Amino acid sequence: MAANALTPGIVAGRLSPRDYATNFTDLHPPLDPHEAQVAADRCYFCHDAPCIAACPTAIDIPLFIRQIATGTPEAAAMTIFSQNILGGMCARVCPTETLCEEACVRETAEGQPVRIGQLQRHATDRLMAAGGHPFTRAAPTGRRVAVVGAGPAGLACAHRLAMKGHEVVILDARQRPGGLNEYGIAAYKTPGGFAQAEVDWLLRIGGITMRTGVMLGRDVTLADLRAEHDAVFLGIGLGGVGTLGTPGEDRDGVADAVGFIADLRQAADLAALPVGRDVVVIGGGMTAIDAAVQARLLGALNVTLVYRRSRERMNASRYEQDLAASKGVHIITNAQPVAIHGNGAVREVEFEYVDDDLTPTGVRFRLAADQVLRAIGQRLAGDDLPALAQGRIAVTGAGRSSLPGVWAGGDCAAGGEDLTVTAVAEGRDAAEDIHATLMAEG
Repeated sequence: MAANALTPGIVAGRLSPRDYATNFTDLHPPLDPHEAQVAADRCYFCHDAPCIAACPTAIDIPLFIRQIATGTPEAAAMTIFSQNILGGMCARVCPTETLCEEACVRETAEGQPVRIGQLQRHATDRLMAAGGHPFTRAAPTGRRVAVVGAGPAGLACAHRLAMKGHEVVILDARQRPGGLNEYGIAAYKTPGGFAQAEVDWLLRIGGITMRTGVMLGRDVTLADLRAEHDAVFLGIGLGGVGTLGTPGEDRDGVADAVGFIADLRQAADLAALPVGRDVVVIGGGMTAIDAAVQARLLGALNVTLVYRRSRERMNASRYEQDLAASKGVHIITNAQPVAIHGNGAVREVEFEYVDDDLTPTGVRFRLAADQVLRAIGQRLAGDDLPALAQGRIAVTGAGRSSLPGVWAGGDCAAGGEDLTVTAVAEGRDAAEDIHATLMAEG
């Protein structure tokens, strides 16, 4: 094992190949047909289903579950994809425990909801595995739309526009499309290259050109895109990463959790990915949980997640918190970092306990650390953008920005939730609005 000279605790190859394979296997194995049938039979098929209202993409959940129950999972997949073209990914990563499954009548009555997420995966996987593409394009409209960002919002927008007959070009700064789905989600949630397989499947609709390695503001300007296209959709996500603002933050061994997860997702060999012995993750959202769990799965001996507020106020759901704890992650709440200590490389992180309103208590403690991962939120990066609100692109209606002919959606747009499923809904709805606008122009 080769160690970095400045960070001797961060090394690769902590585990055996068998351990890596076991640790990063599918978090929730797919249901077999019999299991899916049993799970579907638990649905009450509510007429006024609260699960639909809880789904950001408004999938007709009782309908698709009834279709599974009657032996037509491919029809169920079409019900899902008609509302959410990334239904396969959302079935894997959506916090269903706080969305559709929390609203399920079975959850209210029995504390055990219908397994909506796994049933959705069962249906979508079946149809995607059949090959081909289930949707066809309308007659060409002669209109061209630029979509900036190949993440969930951009992909959903592009697909819906292509269905309407428009020509779409997707521009993305990274070398691989997928955005958060490809670079930002825990590897054990989407093993087997599913993110790229889903993108390839989506593009089979036709009419979409993908251009990677193209960054807005560096390689192309928004003014150029507006001049060359009939409409522009911005789904650029949040490229900037927050800092702690504490002394010692520049020490070796301190890094962003977003980059840590991206490196893991792109690693051809997990045994070549270095991880610390004593890892401290600072933050309370899904990125913090994913980074902490994966650090443990890579072989870190001690992983501690520290959040400045109470567990009830963590952005990560209780299910995800419990998952982290089950993997050996120690969670400390109501504590914020005040200094990072070490001689060149990090050796300890000093924290102070705070009240839930962040008032310091004067009580401090230190945690040993050779690797510190910041997961304290991201921010919008870039200057060539429409007007902002609360640090994100201001939008009205279905994603209309302050610039005529420019729409925005997903994490970069103000007002939404930082969820894959919400981004899909915003991209889809913006596409419908773009289409209506272009057709009204004649």
